[in-house]
Amino acid sequence: MIQESEQPEPEATRRTVSGTESSRANRGWWDSNADEYQSDHGAFLGDDRFVWGPEGLDEADARLLAPAAGLKDRRVLEIGAGAAQCSRWLAAQGALPVALDLSHRQLQHALRIGGDGVALVEADAGTLPFRDGSFDLACSAYGALPFVADPVAVLREVRRVLRPGGRFVFSVTHPIRWSFPDEPGPEGLSVSASYFDRTPYVEQDEDGDAVYVEHHRTVGDRVRDVVAGGFRLVDLVEPEWPLWNREEWGGWSPLRGHLIPGTAIFVCDRDD
Repeated sequence: MIQESEQPEPEATRRTVSGTESSRANRGWWDSNADEYQSDHGAFLGDDRFVWGPEGLDEADARLLAPAAGLKDRRVLEIGAGAAQCSRWLAAQGALPVALDLSHRQLQHALRIGGDGVALVEADAGTLPFRDGSFDLACSAYGALPFVADPVAVLREVRRVLRPGGRFVFSVTHPIRWSFPDEPGPEGLSVSASYFDRTPYVEQDEDGDAVYVEHHRTVGDRVRDVVAGGFRLVDLVEPEWPLWNREEWGGWSPLRGHLIPGTAIFVCDRDD
């Protein structure tokens, strides 16, 4: 018998989801799970480290946004910032970052950690509350794009707020991962679904309302989205799993990481 204080586990399914339902579900999910997320991953992310994904690729080494001395005095928008760890690192390099997130609770963790030089904004990535050409650079490490029904709309908004010559770099779960079970062990190495099935992954409550949504795009879809958003794709980075990284959570593990890519990082320039 379920006690009043207990909540049943959401049902996992694949179904069509509107943009409004996706936004509402993911805002609620991140508000409800921000504490657990920061507790589980805070040590790996650090308070002021810019990590592109579970492999642990650091912007300090990769320099995908700009060369070592190229961040000073640059206005940078971080989209889906969570607790603003990446923005805090950017501020330490002399940049002028703005950390934007849909989740109020995630931004409360940004306030808890603190740090100078980071402005916090609560807003939807599809409707950025900034003037045209407000930023020199933009970045998103697993933020926003995996969770929106219309990624082109987000890309167009990012392009709008970037100045000509600006750069946007974003990372998402590598699309090939959608073909495999989300398991860290050997059971996660056998194809179980079609790579070409774009049906969103949805967790829903007893009433059938979505409480968490992720949207699948193939690599080709992502490339076409970048171009449709008005950007030129400069690079597509697939980080390899490093030997030092022994972390395991969800479907992420050294076993899988050494065999199949887990993260895709898209480096995009606005030319005009």
